[in-house]
Amino acid sequence: VVVVSTFYKPVEESIWASVMDHLYKCFSIFMAYSMLLGVNKTMASLSPKGVNYEVVALIDIKGELKDPNNVFKEWDINSVDPCSWSLIGCAPDGSVMTMVVPNQNLSGTLSSSIGNLTNLQSLLLQNNEISGPIPGELGKLERLEALDFSGNQFSGLIPSSLGQLKNLKYLRLNNNKLFGPFPVFLANISELTLLDLSYNNLSGSIPRILAKTYNMAGNPLLCNRVKDCPVDSSTPLSFTLDPNKNTEPSRQRKSLKVAISVGAIFGCLAVFILSIGLLLWWRKRHNELVFFAANEQGDPDVCLGNLKRFTFRELQAATDNFNAKNILGQGGFGIVYKGCQRDGTLIAVKRLKENNAAAGEIQFQTEVEMISLAVHRNVLRLDGFCMTRTERLLVYPYMPNGSVAYQLRDTSLGKPALDWYTRKRIALGAARGLLYLHDQCDPKIIHRDVKAANILLDEDFEAVVGDFGLAKLLDQRDSHVTTAVRGTVGHIAPEYLSTGQSSEKTDVFGFGILLLELITGQKALDFGHDSKQKGVMLDWVKKLHQERKLDLIVDKDLKGFYDKVELEEMVQVALICTQFHPGRRPKMSEVVRMLEGDGLAERWEASQKVETPSYRRANSIPRKYSDFIEDSSFVVQAVELSEREDPFNRLLVYNLLQYQTWYPYPAMVRKTPREASGKGHCGVVLREIFFPLQELSANTALARSSHVKVDSIQNCIPQLSRRGLPTKEIVA
Repeated sequence: VVVVSTFYKPVEESIWASVMDHLYKCFSIFMAYSMLLGVNKTMASLSPKGVNYEVVALIDIKGELKDPNNVFKEWDINSVDPCSWSLIGCAPDGSVMTMVVPNQNLSGTLSSSIGNLTNLQSLLLQNNEISGPIPGELGKLERLEALDFSGNQFSGLIPSSLGQLKNLKYLRLNNNKLFGPFPVFLANISELTLLDLSYNNLSGSIPRILAKTYNMAGNPLLCNRVKDCPVDSSTPLSFTLDPNKNTEPSRQRKSLKVAISVGAIFGCLAVFILSIGLLLWWRKRHNELVFFAANEQGDPDVCLGNLKRFTFRELQAATDNFNAKNILGQGGFGIVYKGCQRDGTLIAVKRLKENNAAAGEIQFQTEVEMISLAVHRNVLRLDGFCMTRTERLLVYPYMPNGSVAYQLRDTSLGKPALDWYTRKRIALGAARGLLYLHDQCDPKIIHRDVKAANILLDEDFEAVVGDFGLAKLLDQRDSHVTTAVRGTVGHIAPEYLSTGQSSEKTDVFGFGILLLELITGQKALDFGHDSKQKGVMLDWVKKLHQERKLDLIVDKDLKGFYDKVELEEMVQVALICTQFHPGRRPKMSEVVRMLEGDGLAERWEASQKVETPSYRRANSIPRKYSDFIEDSSFVVQAVELSEREDPFNRLLVYNLLQYQTWYPYPAMVRKTPREASGKGHCGVVLREIFFPLQELSANTALARSSHVKVDSIQNCIPQLSRRGLPTKEIVA
């Protein structure tokens, strides 16, 4: 086609329309291959660092466009990685490389923020209804190679800044409402191979254009560069470089057909060669995404039974390239995606966090084998796994009813609330699942994060314990991390937080909190919606149980349809499971028996004979619910810090959490350390000491706004000593 355009003058518009159509299709194939070759490595990056300026630019673009088909619904300002968004393609370094949004009925204007996508190579917005001027900021996109705004309603002058796009190869602005003189600056872009400005209202003469192929038809005010044409001329000016002398029409058409045939043959040959190259690249890439690295073979002694090894490609296809639309949930271990296999089987794919993909293949495979051996009606079955050099994925059966947390709290879809009978059955099923993990698995498995979000529900609303063994699975990459705290604030047992050592009794504590979630329908740290209910769920349940006001804690969605005797019994089981000292908590075997109605009365009576400390005094909670929420970030930071393997640090964090709950942070923030210590509020002083020690002063306004004096610390030493804190070390 290019050869033809070199030797022939403009001919019938219909013939050249066909030529242009073939050329456009070939270029589209080229662009598709280019996008495939630019595989987005950031799809594996689940937690990019820093603020992404490209996200801000894309959100600005979204804000100025009207989107009737809702194709931008995944574009979220709170996201840090636009590479997972639809219609966006990224380069290997994670920068936005392509934005392809054709035929979506978009209207509105194109934001000038488009100029901030400085790594953009392809911008294709053809066949929409976008209006207004073409942003001059496009001239900042120095890497842009393809720009297609055809079939829109753009108006005004073509910005001269487009002449700065020295790498531009493909430019289509046809079928718009652009006017003004012919953009001479476009004629000098040396890399330009296709230029289509047809069917606008451009005027003036056409200079010599370097583009091999161009189309100026439908601009009646344009004149040929060699010979001036009438103002009302409608002669198509299309696809020519150097017009030759006139020849006989019949001879011209005959030669044209021959040239088109030759061009088509060469074009097909080029596509064939490119296809072979792509196939070779794909096979090389595929070999890199096998389960074991080339330098590390599978262990022949490991027997995985029915556990399937998936390829990364299989899971990519099943989840639509890990599309955000398929996200079922996410947590500390990674993101879970809904997937559909080729045979129609639904699966759940847990994509472990990137920093958890450093474990050796053989070690990871052995851990997976151990988890796969856990088979029970109330335990989530592991169907398969996948490993690459950078990825760790686990495959489970899809649970159609989601998690207990979803059923309790997500009422947006108008689904019916869980009734009392179903909640009791869920509690018993979860207890049996944990009992199996503790007593019948060899080696036994400790969950370490028992909560409503990790109890799944099958098609019959039967409880299925999920995420078990993952803490062990991820900790095995570094032996010294095996005691790191993993869990959710509000569900973590006190001894686990203070020492990092977990046991079956850690799970028993979490199960007790799960029972309270089933009763109240609320999160452990999200209890109360009015002034009569405020604070941590466990404290208030204890308080209201003593006052015989359990009706105040029952989930309002039950609408009074529950058995008060059974409510009393379930609360008793929860309080027995959440006793402060782990030695006084029952085993899961006892918990199952109590839920079945055996031995609860005796166990409850025994628990009441021993005075057990609570997290804080339930009858002296001065803060409001909103105050507690403001302070929750402090608790989370403390938990994160407690993961460090430093006994002094663990003791400090543990006692700090215990001590901090006695004094409300918001009320004390207005007091100086001297005022606070003088009135006995040494929790503030302790907080000011703790954060600078941990180099977190930038994370708390209090540490930035006030200075701790030695005398203030000294005034608090008696109280700190009574709490068991290492005061001498703190003062030093």
